[in-house]
Amino acid sequence: MFSMYKKFLSLSSLIILISCSSNDDGSVYPESKKINFVENIHGYEISDSYRWLEDFTSDESINWVKRQNNFTKKYIGKNKFKRGIGEYLEKIWENESISTPYKVEDKTFYYFNDGTFQQSKLMIKDCDECEERVLIDPNTFSEDGTISLGSTSVNNNADHIAYSISDGGSDWRIWKVMNIETGEILSDEIKWAKFSGATWENDDSGFFYQKYNEPNEELLKDINQSPKLMFHKIGTNQSEDQVFYENPDQPRWGWGINVIEDTNIKLLSISEGTDERNRLYIQLNPGEKFLPLIDELIGAYSFIDSKDNILWFYTTEGAPNGKIVNLELKNGSFIWNDVIAESENSIRSVNVINNSFIVNYLIDTFSSIKIFDLSGNFVQDLELPKNGTIGGFGGEIDDTKTYFSVSNYVTPREIYEIKLDSLDIKLFWKEEIDGYESEDYVSELKFYPSKDGTKIPIHISYKKGLKINKDTPLMLYGYGGFNISLLPGFRKTHAAWKNLGGVYAVANLRGGGEYGSEWHESGMLLNKQNVFDDFAFAAKFLHENNIGSEKTTAIIGGSNGGLLVAATMLQNPDLFKVAIPQVGVLDMLRFSKFTIGWAWESDYGSVDKKDEFENLLAYSPLHNIEKDNCYPTTLVTTASRDDRVVPSHSYKFAAKLQEYQGCENPILIRIEDRAGHGAGTPKDKIINQISEIYGYALNSINN
Repeated sequence: MFSMYKKFLSLSSLIILISCSSNDDGSVYPESKKINFVENIHGYEISDSYRWLEDFTSDESINWVKRQNNFTKKYIGKNKFKRGIGEYLEKIWENESISTPYKVEDKTFYYFNDGTFQQSKLMIKDCDECEERVLIDPNTFSEDGTISLGSTSVNNNADHIAYSISDGGSDWRIWKVMNIETGEILSDEIKWAKFSGATWENDDSGFFYQKYNEPNEELLKDINQSPKLMFHKIGTNQSEDQVFYENPDQPRWGWGINVIEDTNIKLLSISEGTDERNRLYIQLNPGEKFLPLIDELIGAYSFIDSKDNILWFYTTEGAPNGKIVNLELKNGSFIWNDVIAESENSIRSVNVINNSFIVNYLIDTFSSIKIFDLSGNFVQDLELPKNGTIGGFGGEIDDTKTYFSVSNYVTPREIYEIKLDSLDIKLFWKEEIDGYESEDYVSELKFYPSKDGTKIPIHISYKKGLKINKDTPLMLYGYGGFNISLLPGFRKTHAAWKNLGGVYAVANLRGGGEYGSEWHESGMLLNKQNVFDDFAFAAKFLHENNIGSEKTTAIIGGSNGGLLVAATMLQNPDLFKVAIPQVGVLDMLRFSKFTIGWAWESDYGSVDKKDEFENLLAYSPLHNIEKDNCYPTTLVTTASRDDRVVPSHSYKFAAKLQEYQGCENPILIRIEDRAGHGAGTPKDKIINQISEIYGYALNSINN
């Protein structure tokens, strides 16, 4: 397995040379300087000739990016499919869309876009009968729409809102505060917040947030550790903010806080990276020490709601599919009780409203809603308007009316109003898309055996009447990690592929959360190879059923899904025509060296542990490119301001793949400017990205 890595003990060597190679039309790839760097890790010789590209904001790296983008533009800037995809997306994009409404006090909030806005506006109705009005318009933040609205948090009295802003897709957030009644933006400004919401104190005097230290050197790549849980008092300068909780001895711990309504109680959730399990502490009165309720990583514990002296939680302790428990505060003691037992289906979400639990279960990726009373007794199933993914059910414990949404791979989102005392449901809003009719498309759920025989679900969507055979363009998407579930939902971008006679397939790989924490664990750490096998066998299953072929299949995935695409493509180079790894984690030996990358060790493993290092080395895309092997046509995509998965992953991978490619299939990289990991990307950029990426994939398949 590791034959290409010779064990040795020597100093690193530095030899400067230039890497050049050509592609199918004789064009020479842009020069990528090589600095022949070698290091020893656990006795293995590891070379990293393009490490200089990790300094991705240097003039030299920026020049490399410009040359690569100019080269790539020759291939993807113009082709016979790009314009048609762009025009179709522009057409179906220009329709009204709203988010599922939620209420705070008598005010209703939701996002709205008429299809022409770069960013959706946050709307408000000040009362049920009031006309809606614009509360926050992020389109005014910048001319090109690249400064976006992040999280929002309305205070308890619904007279102020805290909201965050992201510049150019960065994970860093600046928080501001607005008076909801007057629209006045207060002088309060919070900097250096990351992966944080704003949790208001009961008296609305201020809010809690998570803050990191200002980076010493590089804003977009310095490691982010040792966050502090801060309290900001409204009307004061950030320099006066108080440290509410920190633990310098545990730099990799992160904080989340719940303020229990109408009490002095606060809950502190302590996370370690992306591990879904967490510690749970409680503070009973201001100024008192936090007491540990759960002081080991034995399961996820997520606060749901409270009433009187009872706090409800979702947990996976002893219940891989999740269950609901309560914590009773009685005579100074803490008593845990089971409320709703684990079932054969995993829990996706839980809401407490109308003095009932609304539990959203996943049954083979589709939502099923069950209602229980507060004692945990089953009341009834909720009859849904259609099969798909359900979201919503927000509100307070005594509310009798709420909203929920439903969508699937062929049906755009519909929002329903439900009266929970009678269970009367009526359509509140339906996404009407000019040029798209749900009835013209079909989506099928199939199951296929992976390499080890595990049955994997896959959703296959296409236009009705399409003659599907080995010549049909097939796009296969996957993720497979971090307990994230890929659930049925309509995407305009997917519709563009299907509109041109393609099949779009989504495989629900192990590593996700579709079947609870056991499904996740079977695709993480030393089990990660299962995910790549699941993805490869999805393609084999489709091909065996004459749904596309090795000559017509494009694989695509982002972030952890970018790793998935790259690793699977390298392991199965003859299985795909086109590979599109997007913002991918591609150097598995150095992902922990930048920003928040260390947090992913809970899913990937640590280079510091030899067995985990050897496992990472076995599939790390950067380290498993074999010289003169023929790899599929590859379009690597990333963004210059991605401070989640820094772009150097993609830079190094593309440079080495260009050098090592053993045939005429082009290896290209597309680097977006003024964008990050994906969130907050404006409409025009999305349409242009998809037009170029999908257009190039179709052009490659049809040539």
